[in-house]
Amino acid sequence: MNDFAISLIISAACYGAFCLMLLYRVAKGPHAVDRVVAAESVDSVTVVIMALFGAIANRAIYLDLALIVALLGFLSTVVTARYLEGDL
Repeated sequence: MNDFAISLIISAACYGAFCLMLLYRVAKGPHAVDRVVAAESVDSVTVVIMALFGAIANRAIYLDLALIVALLGFLSTVVTARYLEGDL
C-alpha cells in the first residue's frame, strides 16, 4: 500500500467520525431545521466517503453509487423542506 492510499484511508476514517457526530445531531437536534441540515450533511459526507473508497479500490462503481446517493439526498432534503413549510 502506498502513501496515497494510506492518506485516503485516514481521510475516510475522519469523515466517518464526522458522520457519527452528525448522526448525533440528527437524533438530538433542538429543531427540525437543525435535523434536516445535519441529515443533508450526512448525505454529503457519505458521498465523499464513497468517492474516497472508489479511489482506494480503483473501482468506478463507487462513484456511480455516490452520484445516486447525492441525488437521493438532494431529493429527500427538498421533500422534507416542502413538508416543513406545509406545502405537502
